[in-house]
Amino acid sequence: MEGEEFLFYVGVDCSSDKHQACLVASNGEVVAESIVEHSGNGLESFSQWLNRSTKTAPAMVAIAIEVPHGPIVDSLVERGFAVFSINPKQLDRFRDRYTVAGAKDDSRDAFVLADSLRTDQPCFKRVRLPSRFIVEIRELSRLEDDLHQEHNRGCNQLRELLNRYFPQLLRLSPAADDAWIWEMLQAAPVPSRAAKLSVGRIERLLKRFRIRRIAASEVTDVLRTAPLQVAPGTAEVVSERALLLVARLQLLRKQRTHIAKRIDQLITEEITGEGAQNGDIPLLLSFPGLGRGGVATLFAEAWEPLTERNYYAFRAYAGLAPVTRQSGKKRLIVMRYACNQRLRNACYHWSRVSLQNDVANRAHYARLRALGHSHGRALRGVADRLASILMAVLKTRKPYESTLRHRAKSADAT
Repeated sequence: MEGEEFLFYVGVDCSSDKHQACLVASNGEVVAESIVEHSGNGLESFSQWLNRSTKTAPAMVAIAIEVPHGPIVDSLVERGFAVFSINPKQLDRFRDRYTVAGAKDDSRDAFVLADSLRTDQPCFKRVRLPSRFIVEIRELSRLEDDLHQEHNRGCNQLRELLNRYFPQLLRLSPAADDAWIWEMLQAAPVPSRAAKLSVGRIERLLKRFRIRRIAASEVTDVLRTAPLQVAPGTAEVVSERALLLVARLQLLRKQRTHIAKRIDQLITEEITGEGAQNGDIPLLLSFPGLGRGGVATLFAEAWEPLTERNYYAFRAYAGLAPVTRQSGKKRLIVMRYACNQRLRNACYHWSRVSLQNDVANRAHYARLRALGHSHGRALRGVADRLASILMAVLKTRKPYESTLRHRAKSADAT
């Protein structure tokens, strides 16, 4: 496989404040080196230095870099340069081509990047800038995931604090993640005060949060049970920590709600708004088990395979494609661990929920289980099936229908 032809090749070894650049001609000769400041003026000067040194159009200059995103990548792509990225592990193998002693420095890495791009361009990936919708949905989706993880950590910490001095509340909310429990804890942070809460106040609290699974009398019975015997002052000081944690959890829940609405609004605008260009969203929403949160994650993490309709890249990036290790007579097929974890989790939940809503996926899962596969392996098989159908749907521009495959098979049989 041959790549595009360029007149010059540039390697950029990135750092936090300064980047090392090496310019190599098409014959492998080092033309010049430069240090690039990580600032607006620095990146502008770097582009001007490339134009002066090459005296050719930016499209004829290929730039190799490890990180496929960031200000330096955006700046170079916007100015018309061809930017290519490579996995750091692959770069480490290319480095061994030039030195076997293990020597490493920024200028050498910049040269290795440039010369490897010149000789082995198919090993690099061409960088293309995403649309504004992809940038926005990616930031919001990742922020939502971060808030979710922080919320879970906070709930776990609160549960441990309550277990130290107020375990009665854990009988009402074992995970300590209910908003009404937080508010009741704010009203009565220690067991002695909680035991004095009236039934009417608790009824009003349950009604406001629409809690019907438990009666106010049951709550009062729980709160009035004998408290733990702890050292003097323990309940008071631990309750202070619990109240601070509750305030953080309430803020996190508000932020999660706000981000979820923003994602929903962004997707709606992309479907129905003026100038909307992404017609793939309604097609993805037609799949069972793939809600707007899943669609946001798919576009955030796999917009390139989706845009290119590349099933093989998608399944590898999502960890659905297995890895084969073969040597001599030994052959082993294992799960792929090197993948995008957020995309893997999204595909896992997509396949899991689709079993509840789609007969064909449920039957496919049952076949895999009958063959002796584990639950996780069977779900990956369902996700792989959904990925192949997803690419077909995107290519044909027809929404998902679980009966289409069965209709086709029945027609062939007759």
